[in-house]
Amino acid sequence: MILFEIFRRDRFRRFAKVLREEGLRSALVRTWRYLALRLRGTGPTGQFHIAGSPEHTGAYLTPVWLDLAEGQAFHVTEAPAILTGRRQIAMIGDLNLPQCRKYRVEQPDELWRLAKADYIFSHYMDIPRATSILQDATHVMFYRLANMPVVSMLAYEARRLRLPILYDIDDPLFSVSAYGTYQNMKGLPAWRRRHFVNEAPKYLDVMNGADVISVSTPGLADHARMYTSRPVHVRRNFADRVTLQAGTQARVQAVRDPDVFRVAFASGSRGHEIDFAEIERDIATFLKRSDNRRLVILGHFDMARLPASLRGRVEAHPFSSYEAYLRVLASADVAVMPLADDLFNRCKSGVRVIDAASVGVPALVGTVGDMASLIEDGRSGRVLTPGESWAEALEQIAAEGNATEMGRAARADLEARWSARLEQPVIDREILEWVRG
Repeated sequence: MILFEIFRRDRFRRFAKVLREEGLRSALVRTWRYLALRLRGTGPTGQFHIAGSPEHTGAYLTPVWLDLAEGQAFHVTEAPAILTGRRQIAMIGDLNLPQCRKYRVEQPDELWRLAKADYIFSHYMDIPRATSILQDATHVMFYRLANMPVVSMLAYEARRLRLPILYDIDDPLFSVSAYGTYQNMKGLPAWRRRHFVNEAPKYLDVMNGADVISVSTPGLADHARMYTSRPVHVRRNFADRVTLQAGTQARVQAVRDPDVFRVAFASGSRGHEIDFAEIERDIATFLKRSDNRRLVILGHFDMARLPASLRGRVEAHPFSSYEAYLRVLASADVAVMPLADDLFNRCKSGVRVIDAASVGVPALVGTVGDMASLIEDGRSGRVLTPGESWAEALEQIAAEGNATEMGRAARADLEARWSARLEQPVIDREILEWVRG
């Protein structure tokens, strides 16, 4: 029976998705963990479907609904928040991408505790858990969900329970115009690009079914308002206690060679070679000026895309755990974070700046996306406007030897302004009022 479950078509689709987005090692590790859980007869809310195929999960609540309707008990007369006076948020989302899960699903627990609200989350395909946490909730948040039978069922149950719904998203997955101009998609086959475009209306369907929308950046908020009449507010990604503690530990464990100046470029998913190409010549120029300079590439990157003259100066570290990633990042002197200028990237958040600042490494960023909002130019990093030379900016930091000082300032700013707090720049007042009201 377990073998039958393993070789279902939707399992292969899930394996292919993880393989494409995170690499073979991650896909195999997740598959092994899933098999171990299945053999033990257990399964956490996580990356795999555990309650049947997508064709049937939308009917999970049907027997319950029929029993309630036949017993004249289907409708809830008053919202739980009014009846009880308490606040309990149920977050139901797509938890498959580690970075997204960390910043948009797990971290809010610390934030909502500050607001005296209980918080619990579930993978949307963990049907028993997802439906269960709705029963005790006063508010529900849907994260990164597209229209499909199971999501319709969950939304219907939330409305039956008279729960207000917030939709949270951190990429313009609903936007055909963003996908149509996204330069990182150039390396994908045509059928894959069409798939993303075809999925966009499904995300917008769920967005428009919510009462309010939260997004990760002001740029994404502006773009979302072009697609929906629902109120859109900002809840930025931030550094929670776990991130700050992991950064401190990585700084202690990192091994830095004082005789080598290391420039880090991190890529959490495929396609970011397009972004790096924005500064490739400047990086090559900077490295060529001294033999003691290295480029450190972390995560997914096609090394064949680099010129041969640059490859010999590169330290490559493949996709790994968050802790291992921070340790390598902490060994760098600076981190560079270019973005190609397009609609999709203008919606990007500053998570890479947060990661770098947590380990005391200053970031060099452009003006695309929200990364510049986390940096005080010249003190905690550099914000380079179009036309400015990244090579010269790096040269200045290397010559002045102030990377460590800038990194300390970046870490201090992270703790002072970008840790969990119930105010801007982390969260808009309207989102707090939605929960408290």
